Amino acid sequence: MNQPLAYVHPGAKIAKNVVIDPFTTIHNNVVIGEGTWIGSNVTIMEGARIGKNCNIFPGSVISGVPQDLKYNDEDTLTIIGDNVTIRECVTINRGTTDRMKTVIGDNCLIMAYCHIAHDCIVGKNCIFSNNSTLAGHIIVGDYVVLAGMAAVHQFCSIGNHAFVTGGSLVRKDVPPFVKAAREPLSYVGINSVGLRRRGFSTEKIREVQDIYRVLYQKNYNNTQAVEIIEAEWEATPERDEILQFIRDSQRGIMKGYFKSN
Repeated sequence: MNQPLAYVHPGAKIAKNVVIDPFTTIHNNVVIGEGTWIGSNVTIMEGARIGKNCNIFPGSVISGVPQDLKYNDEDTLTIIGDNVTIRECVTINRGTTDRMKTVIGDNCLIMAYCHIAHDCIVGKNCIFSNNSTLAGHIIVGDYVVLAGMAAVHQFCSIGNHAFVTGGSLVRKDVPPFVKAAREPLSYVGINSVGLRRRGFSTEKIREVQDIYRVLYQKNYNNTQAVEIIEAEWEATPERDEILQFIRDSQRGIMKGYFKSN
């Protein structure tokens, strides 16, 4: 913490065992938790709330002013959970009056050059590969993976355990448990590898797969598919999560099915 070549505003609240490397700037109204390391040439601006045991690599800008012309210097926040790794040159903007905060959940890995815009809510255990970009007002569930250079349109939602392939353009909501790829973005199967890694049984994976066959491979519209799924499958947390996501979708879920090799 005793780093003469860094600037820390007297109003910032920094835990005693935080390590701050040279040429970093920390503004007023910032809170940083125990065990966090801040690399050189990082800028942490007003409204940042950073948890414990985080690693923020050189060149990152945390809690920058939203790139939104409606923003008028309101007192908003960027909230980053515990055990988050933010790699080089990542930019994370604080919230606007829409949600008043941008949130990154615990145990996330945000790789180099990613951008997370204002009012995004990102769940726990997510991985965003290099150059992934979130526009404003996006909701991302837990255990979501965005491969490199994926870009997500404002106001979209991505469900828990979804995997979006590299270079994808996400214009519609991506339901939970799926793999999304191609252009335009399409369903290419469920994220079975990720689900197995997280302890889902073979039977549970098969249930999710069968549900999505009705939704994407049987030529029903969404209303018909939802009615069939609700009628033919017993209530389970996974079934109910899928149905609730579809019902809550504001932009509509992604269309199309592509059979991957």
